[in-house]
This record gives sequence, structure tokens and C-alpha cells, in this order.
Amino acid sequence: MKVGVVIFPGTNCDSETYYALKELVGFDTGFVWHEEVDIRKYSLIILPGGFSYGDYLRPGALAKVSPVVESLYEYVEKERGIVVGICNGFQILTESRLLKGGLIRNSGLKFICKTVPLRVVNNNLPFTRKFSKGEVIKLTIAHMDGRYVAPPQELEELNRDGLVFLEYDKENPNGSILNIAGITNERRNVFGLMPHPERNVEKIHGTRDGLKFFQSLKEFYYYG
Repeated sequence: MKVGVVIFPGTNCDSETYYALKELVGFDTGFVWHEEVDIRKYSLIILPGGFSYGDYLRPGALAKVSPVVESLYEYVEKERGIVVGICNGFQILTESRLLKGGLIRNSGLKFICKTVPLRVVNNNLPFTRKFSKGEVIKLTIAHMDGRYVAPPQELEELNRDGLVFLEYDKENPNGSILNIAGITNERRNVFGLMPHPERNVEKIHGTRDGLKFFQSLKEFYYYG
């Protein structure tokens, strides 16, 4: 299988994500420029963190109309593979309505960059299967617009259908509603999370909890 890490103008976490997927997990990994339209050869698409198009208008607003994101609609609908959006990638997925809700300015109106505790709510997913339900992990966040919000009906659907897989534990750094830090879609083939798993894959990072997310994907693809 092949993994594609998408690069937009302003992406800045592509190399770390590529390294985690290729060097640490062993995926056949390549970069995908934002103007590419044929992504059928990839079984996994990663939208990494950064500031796509300089976050003009609002984060993800311009990236959602890029050729590669336009191609994601058919990719997801025909279930060709899994899509994961990390931080800015999560913002792009909500802007494109591939995921419910949206990400707005942090409640403190400041950029936040620190390691925070999170709780795994749903481990019965391709992206979380190496975790235990209720397990508390630590990952790094780095965002200005990471406050998750959604209308009441969508929040009800997220909770009813088990679509929330990650929550902030003990502290809510950005004011996200219901402490939400990561969600999936109804088909369970699109995932978005604000924390950066690629920043917690080596011992020097203080925790390797992020590596288990990528290992979960490998286990899913190779062992079912």
C-alpha cells in the first residue's frame, strides 16, 4: 500500500509526518502536491499540520477548494482508503464538510503550544486500535484556531454514533465543546485531530504516544 502526505503552500509538518510513516512504521510513503487530482494509488492520505495558504480568510478555507481536496470527496465516497487530518488538516476537513463541526479561535485568543493529556474515547477504529478505551496519553498541540464547535444536532450525532475518539483530559486548553480533540465520520474513513502525533514519536519527545496512532493504521491495513 502507498501513503500520500499532502503538501499545501504553508504546510510545515510534512517532513515529520513522512518520517514517522516511512522510517518508523515502514509505510511506502510519498508526498502529494496540492495541485494533484489523481490520488487513487494511495490507500492512506494524510493532511498534515501547518498554515495552508497562510491561513488567509480562516484556516482551511482556501485549501478546501484546492484540486487535491476536491479529489477527496470521491475518494471518501468510494471508500478507496483512509484520510487523516492533523491540526490544519483537521481544519481543512471541517471546512470541506468531510467532518462535522468546525475549528475556531481558541477561547484564550492566544496561540497554544504544549504537551497535554488526552483520553482515548473510542479505540474500535483503524486509527486507535493499539490503544485501550479510556487510556490517557500525552500529545503536543500547537494551534491558534483549535476550539472545536458544532451545532447541537451534529454534537448529538457525534455522541450517539461514537464518532468522538479523542478528548482533552483534565484540562481543556482551547475551550473545545465537550472537550473534543478528535473525531471521525460515519463511514469511519476520515479522521481529524488537533494534537500532533508526529511530534511524539521518539523518546526525545518525552512520549511516544503519537507513534501508536500510525502503528494502528499499519496494523489495520496489514492484519485487518
